[in-house]
Amino acid sequence: MRLFSAVIFSSTVLLSSMSTRVGRAPERLPGAQSIFGFRDATAENAAEVRFLAVPDPKLAEQHLRTLTQVPHMAGTPEDKATADYVAQKFRDAGLDTEIVEFKVWMNYPSEISVDVTAPPGVTMHGPTREHVDGDPYDNDSRVVMPFNEMSPSGDAEAEVVYANYGTPEDFEKLEKMKIDVRGKIVVVRYGQNFRGVKVFVAQEHGATGVIIYSDPADDGWRRGDKYPQGPWRPDTGVQRGSVGYMFEFPGDPTTPGVASVPSLPDAKRISPEQSPQLPKTPVTPLSYHDVSPMLEHLGGPQSPREWQGALPFTYHVGPGPVKVRMRLKQDYQFRTIWDVIGRVRGSELPDEWVVAGNHRDAWIYGAVDPNSGTAAMLEAVHGIGELLKSGWKPKRTVVFGSWDAEEEGLIGSTEWAEQHEPDLALASAYFNVDVAVSGPKFGASSVPSLKQFLRDVTKAVPSPQGGTVYDAWQKANQPVGEGSQQEPTTTTYRPPAAQGKSDVPVGDLGSGSDYTAFLQHLGVSSTDIGSTGPYGVYHSVFDNFAWFKKFGDPDFVYEQQMARVFGLEMMRMADADVLPYDYQEYGKEIAAYIDTAKKRAAGKFGDRPVDFNAASTAARRFEEAGVKIATKQKNPPHDPAKLKQLNSALREAERALLVSDGLPHRPWFRHVIYAPGEYTGYAAVVIPGVNEALDKGDAERVRQQLAILTAALERATRQLEGYR
Repeated sequence: MRLFSAVIFSSTVLLSSMSTRVGRAPERLPGAQSIFGFRDATAENAAEVRFLAVPDPKLAEQHLRTLTQVPHMAGTPEDKATADYVAQKFRDAGLDTEIVEFKVWMNYPSEISVDVTAPPGVTMHGPTREHVDGDPYDNDSRVVMPFNEMSPSGDAEAEVVYANYGTPEDFEKLEKMKIDVRGKIVVVRYGQNFRGVKVFVAQEHGATGVIIYSDPADDGWRRGDKYPQGPWRPDTGVQRGSVGYMFEFPGDPTTPGVASVPSLPDAKRISPEQSPQLPKTPVTPLSYHDVSPMLEHLGGPQSPREWQGALPFTYHVGPGPVKVRMRLKQDYQFRTIWDVIGRVRGSELPDEWVVAGNHRDAWIYGAVDPNSGTAAMLEAVHGIGELLKSGWKPKRTVVFGSWDAEEEGLIGSTEWAEQHEPDLALASAYFNVDVAVSGPKFGASSVPSLKQFLRDVTKAVPSPQGGTVYDAWQKANQPVGEGSQQEPTTTTYRPPAAQGKSDVPVGDLGSGSDYTAFLQHLGVSSTDIGSTGPYGVYHSVFDNFAWFKKFGDPDFVYEQQMARVFGLEMMRMADADVLPYDYQEYGKEIAAYIDTAKKRAAGKFGDRPVDFNAASTAARRFEEAGVKIATKQKNPPHDPAKLKQLNSALREAERALLVSDGLPHRPWFRHVIYAPGEYTGYAAVVIPGVNEALDKGDAERVRQQLAILTAALERATRQLEGYR
């Protein structure tokens, strides 16, 4: 059943009738087409044609080659060199550019070892160096040993228990099997949820240590040929990553809600020991090559058959007889990181910012994650620079951010957003790109009010596959969403029909990339884009230029595509006379979320019903207000003061969905519609206060959260209805 009708006010420059040869921008427009948000689209059309002609695959290749020459983990001299490179490219394009420093609490590994100590005759020593014959990058002395950011130091020796993906459901199944993990070292595989959640749940159940590995069933040879013959993870490949509890708050673990500037007094910080973001249980990653001896010799019951991975033996859950010793020495210090910020001051509305960003730091080389995004952003900036030379000026201030220390916990973007919270009060949007290209399948996620905006932008960009990006996206018909972090992209609470209108699906925003602070802390409408394919080398030494050139985007035409989409998002939002938000679609999606939660509540509480009527009514009113204001958006006033009032109402409706006290147990997250899940981490949970109360079976908390949700929807509705 299709719940959502076509959006009533959006049209675009359709390029399907133009030249869409690979790498070619349209040479001319068939005529001045209407673009939603522009009272006179002729000049905008002309500027877009000029912009689309600029991003260059060869230059994108040069950027990526330069950015991935050496490992450049956050806070290292090599990381600073990439900041200098990006800053110079921003300046070359005519952007007012600065490098902004933050002082943040981070660890590098000093000593990491994992050994099997029992039974006799079972040997391993990990982590083994990542290596495949023929890779030109894996032997650099600056390659950091596999480790988990934010793990404590620790020395633990204990029997091993296998816990599948380490979800709450997996640990519940172990309990039903009478397997006690208290005092044990738990081995879990990557996938299904954020790695920090795996550690959190294991810690809740009393584990003394955690080992996380990549099973070949998930991103190794079971999926296809492994690198270097194919794109999938080889035997020794290890996924590094942060295990901080980002569902508490992202950013520097010592400064929740406060920018970690170098001059910040120590008294304004919390001690690392007090930080709820830092786990107490030591954790480290291993390859499936290193984990294999442990799992092969585990005793105890056979694992549930759905827990069986692709290693060539039957998996058992333990505990024992395998015993493992973990020795982890972490070097924690306050370290300097570097954000690069480039601005073009708005000609008419300089206080209204449109922000776009990508992180630059990588665990090692980061060809796909994140520097495919950095290369695309630099070519988008190149296009903006050519427009500036021609005399074009954006109406709103354009801000490009190259964030640092994203891999360590979204640190650079979070600290900058917290520092600029007053300035961002008038921001029109934040546009994110992270893993821009790992293959040819375009997808996107956003707040519902910008889903049609995204679709329209892709209708104006030629695809390497022929036609437009929208055409190719429609054929593929799959969102990317939070998959930029190679974790689940679907939410437990998203009803199938709630995807929106009967059009190409656009995903929801959970967490795991740099839009988090902008949307979920500050209420800035946000999007995230990416182009995906088979990609098994995530966070390993093999995510390098050689892999990218062979498997990701050999001709860099998808880099060009992403630069065009990213830049066009910025241009259209910066120059729009009327902000192109669609609150009708937003209201419909929220109504569907509430309806699904109502059905969940009926199944949980039965004879203790919870009244959802007020929330459902508020969602319908919000939708109706979206329909009414859409007529004003289609026929905007010519009076500048009235136009400013209209845009203010549209912009503030998103911010009205924030609650000052935040979500239960995690006040930093303030958005009542979207949040990362407490037990998913990356994937979005919709109406999180309500759904997480349902998870707990707490009817009174459900009622409280429904009241908070209803009040937020009523505030947002008043913003839209307040424009006359």
